[in-house]
Amino acid sequence: MKKFKDKTYLNVAVWEKENVDTDIIIPSDYLKVIKKDGLGNYLFDSMRFIDDGQLGKLSKDRKKNKDFFLNLDIYKDAEVLIVGKNFGCGSSREHAPWAISDYGFKVVISESFANIFYENSFKNGLLLIELKKDEIKYLMNYYNKEEKKDKIYIDLENQIIKAGNKEFSFEINEGKKRYLISGLDEVGNILEEMKGEIKKFEKEQEKKYPFLYNVNN
Repeated sequence: MKKFKDKTYLNVAVWEKENVDTDIIIPSDYLKVIKKDGLGNYLFDSMRFIDDGQLGKLSKDRKKNKDFFLNLDIYKDAEVLIVGKNFGCGSSREHAPWAISDYGFKVVISESFANIFYENSFKNGLLLIELKKDEIKYLMNYYNKEEKKDKIYIDLENQIIKAGNKEFSFEINEGKKRYLISGLDEVGNILEEMKGEIKKFEKEQEKKYPFLYNVNN
């Protein structure tokens, strides 16, 4: 997965809706694919569009719900999504974080997330940040739909968010933080940590079984 670009300023979109389940994030009609690319076209499909979608039909060619937050000019090019509590509830489909990331979001901020969605997101390079209720309320009010505001500042290494004249700290598992900053998943991190032992083992095997390593001779 891609490295998370740390200590960066990002555009924000706000959706105050609570209990957004994975079927709202990406409807079951689009679960036939096994690749991540292109799923951003169907993110929040049933609420974002007023026509019926189908695999292969791009979002630019569809009729949009002009009142839905993603279709507002003020939230164009958003990379951070601030949402209501219990985001990602429902089924455990991994397509949900795939669609969010493919759309262009790098961070989702909420008061709480469903556990399986939380785990799936980090495994796919999507940073999820949990903040207190009053902190979420401030961010939602600050990044409202009335006017364009400055970008939000995300410092993953030091676990800090800055917006307006406010600064918030957040908790995150050290392992998950390392995965995002390094751009390596769980398997990649294990291989990186064990590379010395792997090299040592390979050399021992080559000495012990040279005929396996000299197939061209």
